[in-house]
Amino acid sequence: MSTYRADELQGIIKINPEICKGCDSCKSFCPTDAINGAYGATHEIDGEKCLQCGQCLVNCPFGAIEDMADAVPAVKKKLADKETTVVATVAPAVRVALGEEFGIEPGKLLTEEMYGALKQAGFKIMDVNFAADNTIMEEGTELVEKIKKYVLGEPSEHELGPLPQFTSCCPAWVRYMELYHPKLTKHLSSAKSPQGMAGPVAKIYGATEVWHTEPENIYCVGVYPCTAKKYEASRPEFTSAADYWKKRGHTATYQDTDVVLTTRDLARLLKDLNIDLKKVEPITESDNPLAEYSGAGTIFGNTGGVMEAALRTAYFVLTGEELQELNFMPVRGLEAVKSAAVPLKLKDGREIELKVAVVHGTKNVEPLIQEIEAGKSPYHFIEVMNCPGGCVNGGGQPINPMGTSWTSGFKAIMPWN
Repeated sequence: MSTYRADELQGIIKINPEICKGCDSCKSFCPTDAINGAYGATHEIDGEKCLQCGQCLVNCPFGAIEDMADAVPAVKKKLADKETTVVATVAPAVRVALGEEFGIEPGKLLTEEMYGALKQAGFKIMDVNFAADNTIMEEGTELVEKIKKYVLGEPSEHELGPLPQFTSCCPAWVRYMELYHPKLTKHLSSAKSPQGMAGPVAKIYGATEVWHTEPENIYCVGVYPCTAKKYEASRPEFTSAADYWKKRGHTATYQDTDVVLTTRDLARLLKDLNIDLKKVEPITESDNPLAEYSGAGTIFGNTGGVMEAALRTAYFVLTGEELQELNFMPVRGLEAVKSAAVPLKLKDGREIELKVAVVHGTKNVEPLIQEIEAGKSPYHFIEVMNCPGGCVNGGGQPINPMGTSWTSGFKAIMPWN
């Protein structure tokens, strides 16, 4: 029985048998032991176990692992179609990695240059930081409702999942939970990921209020540091915009996000269009309501970022005050599992302690899951990101020549050098 539903994108990550050396490096990065093959023999990926995270791809020292879901030709075709409004929804981690593909120093923030390149290519822009703010408001208030019900004993008019609440914005982590701990999926936040938020906003509010076109004319291109986002975009439940418009007389059926480009894909698209990120005119999107965002959305790309943003929201709603330590250091850093206890003095004077944990590297969550299964979890909220360090080291980011997303610097060979 397949672990994929009808029309879900699979086989995104594939090992090229003509290049594979059987060195086993990929196996050490796979969170689900989905790579088969003896040491020294050609390896292959068991797609039914694969999370599509791409960690094997960015860490293969021989470049033998490939991203098979190439949407660049389709996007180029849509950009050439004057009847289509092509909207790029761009994640926060892209703007600090895209420059590496153009020979710019690693980690340089290039938001305005990226906007300029996207506009030159013909895209309209929605910043996923805006959608991340939406996610955190939903996820944070959901946590507040659970705290009120399960910790404070207050009645709730909503149907709520149990504590601890897991984050739900990492598609590889969500697939891991669905495959290996399906009975615990009720612990996942009901909030959509930023990609899940961005598509409907673009095709509903964006269509009517920003770009003034029919929703069927919008082609939504997610730009992410993550290969698993390609899988997430194809999930059949993500048709909220089409469902909304069908209730208002429209008949078209479509996904909220039509296709996904990784950071590497976007760089290749721009080069195909002869757009050099080092030479484009930087622009702002100051008049675009879908490019406004807070710092909470921006930090989503790092491990601990979702947790920190949620704590800011939950703390304010429960106490009526801003979190004093706005940069909440206990959930930052590169330890595999971090935990913290946040004291809260509620508006009515009662005091509680909010206990949280942050995990990066999906396998590292297993001890926490065992605590939940045993009924002994001390936590109220747990953030999980599949990739080491978070989305900034996702499977769609630039690849270092030695095959590791952790080392600094990959300078692409460019036709204009």
